[in-house]
Amino acid sequence: MRKPFFEENARSVAVETLSQWEERPLPIDRIFTARAARLEPAERRLARTLVYGVLRRRDTLDAVIAHYSRHSLDQLESRVLTTLRVGVFQLFFLSRIPSSAAVNTTVNTMKHARKPSWLVGFVNGVLRRIAAERANLAGFALDSNGLPHTNHPEWLCSRWCKHFGEEQMRAICAINNTEPVLSLRVNTRKNGRADFLAQLRKNGVSAQPGRISPVGLVVDGYPGPITTLYGYEVGRFQVQDEGAQLVSMLLSGLPGPSRVLDACAGLGGKTGHLVELLPAGSTLLALEPDGHRYRLLLENINRLGHEKQVQPLQATVAALARKKPPPLAPFDAILIDAPCSGTGVIRRQPDIRWNRQPADLPKYAEQQGALLHQAAGLLKPGGLLVYATCSLEPEENMQVVEHFLASRKAFTLEPAAPHLPEQAKNLALENGVLATLPTDGCDGFFAACLRRAL
Repeated sequence: MRKPFFEENARSVAVETLSQWEERPLPIDRIFTARAARLEPAERRLARTLVYGVLRRRDTLDAVIAHYSRHSLDQLESRVLTTLRVGVFQLFFLSRIPSSAAVNTTVNTMKHARKPSWLVGFVNGVLRRIAAERANLAGFALDSNGLPHTNHPEWLCSRWCKHFGEEQMRAICAINNTEPVLSLRVNTRKNGRADFLAQLRKNGVSAQPGRISPVGLVVDGYPGPITTLYGYEVGRFQVQDEGAQLVSMLLSGLPGPSRVLDACAGLGGKTGHLVELLPAGSTLLALEPDGHRYRLLLENINRLGHEKQVQPLQATVAALARKKPPPLAPFDAILIDAPCSGTGVIRRQPDIRWNRQPADLPKYAEQQGALLHQAAGLLKPGGLLVYATCSLEPEENMQVVEHFLASRKAFTLEPAAPHLPEQAKNLALENGVLATLPTDGCDGFFAACLRRAL
């Protein structure tokens, strides 16, 4: 049987993924997962490197393209610009890929898309001119002011410069433009950190203890899918950033068997951690309204072996509050890991920087405030409510807390530091909240402990 003229490969999947995202900016990981399903593992890894690399280095790539193209960037068709970005990323950042492979396979994606021959020739010509001067591309790493490209939108850089100072802003951007480490949280119901670390190393996996979490591990350069990592199938660990691990710890130390609500469970990262922290005999209700995320929540609960301790429910906090009486309420403790802009996790989700706009922040803040008020009615007197986001923006963090406290006199802000491990106590700010930045060696998180009066 004759082979088809074109077989799906890493470059074609990268171009198609980014083109689809440009047309409709859904979360990039969702688009990529669907597009890359049929690729072999090595091709899938390369495709992911290309997609995420282009998003992390877009301004740098555009500076190269603008220099070598006869047409300005705003004159280029969206797919043409995307294809050029994929090609230039290989030439600039992937030194092991020969120039001929980077150029030819990328140009072939234009042929496969049945683009006019003159457009194919244009892309081919630009990439070949760049490839001929590949050794000189390092000079494009700096902007017109002689500083490294931030590769973030100007509005976001301006905000961070105002809140953190220019040096910190540039440090955050630089970290966001690199590949994140693989962080794990050991499932303490199945093994201790030292034992699991020894088992990883015995199975040829290089890993180190986490720096700020006593149950965290950092895996060095694991090349395969996470599902093939030792211990995954039997639930010995959960993939989770160390900053996220600290958030769950704010609910540790409950005095006895407790009723706890994970109000925005998502995929269950913090849900599983809460189970491992709660006193024996406790019950945990985990809410997740989205059908896709709810199915993954169930999978993670079962994989970790927590199905007996967790009661999952596909519902919103508002729907739970309307039930008479609400299941398990009133709760001794509630975690609200609120939906947010996600500007603290841009290192892991590089599309966020380009998807968000300033007008999104007050919309998120309104939703977050509503969640807090809905959950407050489900908390018993003397109970603890932890509000958390993976945002760096004050509108979603301290301002939401301040507005809540101003209208809910029964609640007070309680210091986070006593709940944190010794090595992380410095991440609690003077006003008592937990706040991490990418420059702290983890993702950016905010969390506040709100205590209801007896």
